[in-house]
Amino acid sequence: MLTVARILFYIDPNKEKIIFHILYVLMSLCDTELSLLQLKNSLFMAKFDYNIIVIGGGSAGLVSAYIASATKAKVALIEKNKMGGDCLNTGCIPSKALIRSAKILSYIKRHREFGIKSATAEFDFSEMMERVQTIIKKVETHDSVERYTSLGVNCFSGQAKVLSPHEVEVNGAILTAKSIIIATGAHPTIPSIQGLEKIDFLTSDNLWDIRELPKNLLIIGGGPIGSEFTQCFARLGSHVTQIEMLPNILTREDDEISQALRQQFSREGVDLHTNTTCKAIVSENEKQVMVFEKGSQELRIKFDKVLIAVGRTANSKGFGLENIGIKFDQYNRIIVDDYLRTTTHKNIYACGDVVGPYQFTHTAAHQAWYCTVNALFSPFKKFKVDYSTIPWCTFTNPEIARVGLNEKEATKQDIPYEVTRYRIDDLDRAIADGEDQGIIKVLTIPGRDRILGATIMSCDAGNLITEYVSAMKHGIGLNKILGTIHTYPTMAEANRFVAGNWKKNHAPKKLLKLAQKFHAWRRH
Repeated sequence: MLTVARILFYIDPNKEKIIFHILYVLMSLCDTELSLLQLKNSLFMAKFDYNIIVIGGGSAGLVSAYIASATKAKVALIEKNKMGGDCLNTGCIPSKALIRSAKILSYIKRHREFGIKSATAEFDFSEMMERVQTIIKKVETHDSVERYTSLGVNCFSGQAKVLSPHEVEVNGAILTAKSIIIATGAHPTIPSIQGLEKIDFLTSDNLWDIRELPKNLLIIGGGPIGSEFTQCFARLGSHVTQIEMLPNILTREDDEISQALRQQFSREGVDLHTNTTCKAIVSENEKQVMVFEKGSQELRIKFDKVLIAVGRTANSKGFGLENIGIKFDQYNRIIVDDYLRTTTHKNIYACGDVVGPYQFTHTAAHQAWYCTVNALFSPFKKFKVDYSTIPWCTFTNPEIARVGLNEKEATKQDIPYEVTRYRIDDLDRAIADGEDQGIIKVLTIPGRDRILGATIMSCDAGNLITEYVSAMKHGIGLNKILGTIHTYPTMAEANRFVAGNWKKNHAPKKLLKLAQKFHAWRRH
C-alpha cells in the first residue's frame, strides 16, 4: 500500500495531502498500527542522509557506529561531551588504573609474606591521579573522532535533539536517517540527604579532579562501585567509612561471598556499616558530620570528603525523546522490546546504560551489536537480544566474578540446582602467589553437568570466569572442562578442579564396585 502511494506521489506531488489522508483512512480501516507522523515519514521522506544516526559516543554508541560502518552503511555519530563516554573518562579505565596503584601498595605492606625483610613506599597522591590521566590519554586514541572518521563515520560534536522518528538536530543542522540508535549512557544517582547540596561531594564523575588524598573518606553505597573505591582508598591510606542501607554489601551476590568480602575489608581497616540510613549532613566545630540511623541508634561520623556511589540513572531526558512519545520506566530507562526497539517507534533503537538492565561496558557493546544489525537489516532479518551469559566482575581483591545464576537467584526463581565448590586455598599457584583465598561455586542441573551459573571469588576472577561464559554459551558441561588440559601451575586450573569435584560427587558407584572386583581378580 505504501509503495502504491509513493508511486502516485511521484506522478503527481501536488496531490500529497489527498494521497496522505486517503491512505491513512484505508490503513485505519485495516487496523494497521501506524501513527500520522510515521505514515508521513514513510511516504514523503524519499531519501535519508544516513542509514543510522547514533546518539552517544560511549561504549554502546561507538560499537554501533563501528559495526554500521564496517557493513558499509552510512552512519552519523553525535557526542556532546568526550568520546569514549564514562568508561574511558570517569569509569572503568581510571578506576582500574587507581586500583592497580593501590594493589601495589598493598603488596608492599605485605612484604614479610614474600620473604622481604624491609619494604616501604613513598607516594604522592597527585602524581597517582596524573598517572590516571596519562592512561586515559593512551586509551582515548581507540575512541577518538580521528579514528572513527577514518572508519567512515561522520562524527558530530554537540547536543542532539530528536525532532521526529527520522530527524535529529545537531548544531542547528537537521540530519535524517532510516534508523536512530539512542546510546546516551547514565550518570551517578544522587540520593536525597539533607545538607548534601551544600557541600562539594564526590561521585565517580568528579573524583578524578581531586589531587589531595582524603584523610577521612565517607563512601555511601555498598555496590560494586562503592566497594571498589572503599578498598582502593583504604589501601592508599584514607580512613574509609562505608555505609550501606541494605543488610550487606554486594547484595546481588550469595551471602557467603558478601560476608567474605566484608571480612577482607575489616582486615584492611575499613569501618563498614550496613542496615544504615544516611539522614543529614551537618557542621560541628567546623567539621562536616554525617548523621545516620543504624537500627534505633543515631550515630555521627566526621569526614573530609564524601563519595556518593549508590547507582546510576539513565541519561534519557534532554534529547527530545519525550516529545515524540518514547516511553520510560520508573528509573528513566528507555523501554525497549526484545529487539531493542522502542515501543512507540520501530525504527528507533536504544542500547547500553540508558536501557539497562545491566550497566556494564561489555553489555553495552553486546546490545550494540543487536541494535545495529536489527536497525540495518530489519524486517528482512532481526535478532532477539540474548542475556543468558552476561558476565560481571567486581574488581576488589579478591575479585568477584559471576555468570548465570547463583544460589540466591536460583532459590528466588525456584530453579532446582546442585552446587559444586572448590576452595582456592587448595590451588598450587594461588599458594605460590600468596593469593590463596576465595572459592569457586558452580551451579548445575541436578544429576547433570550442564552449567546454570558460576561464581568465582579469587585473584584474577574476571579472567577465570570467561571459561564458564564460553561453556554456557556453547553448551559445554563440566565433563568437557574436566577433559580440557589446563596449564600448570595457573589459576585457571581451579576450573578443572571444581569440575573434578563434580565428577567425584557423581561417580558411578555400581561400576566402581565391579571395577574393584575386576582388579582383585587380576591380582590372583
